[in-house]
Amino acid sequence: MIRVRVTRTQGSTPREAGAEMFVGTARVTGTIGGGQLEYMAIDRARQMLVRGETDATMDVPLGPQIGQCCGGRVMLTLDRHGPAPLDHSDALIFGAGHVGRALARVLEPLPVNALLIDGRADELAQASGPTLLTPLPEAQIRMARPGTSVIIVTHDHALDFLLAAEALARADLAYVGMIGSATKRAQFTRFATSRGVDAAALTCPIGAGFSRDKRPEIIAAFTAAELMARLTASSLKTYPCNS
Repeated sequence: MIRVRVTRTQGSTPREAGAEMFVGTARVTGTIGGGQLEYMAIDRARQMLVRGETDATMDVPLGPQIGQCCGGRVMLTLDRHGPAPLDHSDALIFGAGHVGRALARVLEPLPVNALLIDGRADELAQASGPTLLTPLPEAQIRMARPGTSVIIVTHDHALDFLLAAEALARADLAYVGMIGSATKRAQFTRFATSRGVDAAALTCPIGAGFSRDKRPEIIAAFTAAELMARLTASSLKTYPCNS
């Protein structure tokens, strides 16, 4: 297959430098932003497959001549290269109730290794994906790898507080979020202070920056968006054109 990689950008572009897709004779994986730019790159990549070429470059202005109005410019590098393994991060979801199960489903296609954790076998039995039945969920936080995300959506406020304090005691986690309200956050802040834990890094309520809708599926969708924004923040840029 042919790897198509964005190696340089100028002005407004649909994807950032480093974005890539892989083009085979009948299948395309990934995207460099869609639109005519992507069609042109796919066509050029398949020409390379037919002709046996190993390398090519494309310098594409995103203007009226190709039917895109971004106004920027993209340099593409094409070579024979298979896709590298996806770089997944770990996420621990505590609580296998409605929100926890919905969140695990939403995260399945994303580059996140999600583990749903609960002490209730009947709730875990309704879940899809990896699960862990344990009476000591806080131990999973202590054993988690640096960069892990922790999402707390249990049925018990006292357990929520215990897990959140355990997570915030570590300074190397990517995200710590807890379901709740402004009142619950205030209560937790007092609890954390009494234990010498700084609650400033806690996201609570989760997903609230997007919507106040309380349906489990909606909370899960917005929490997943919030989590991915946090995980990709180091490389996130604003691209006015996304088509």
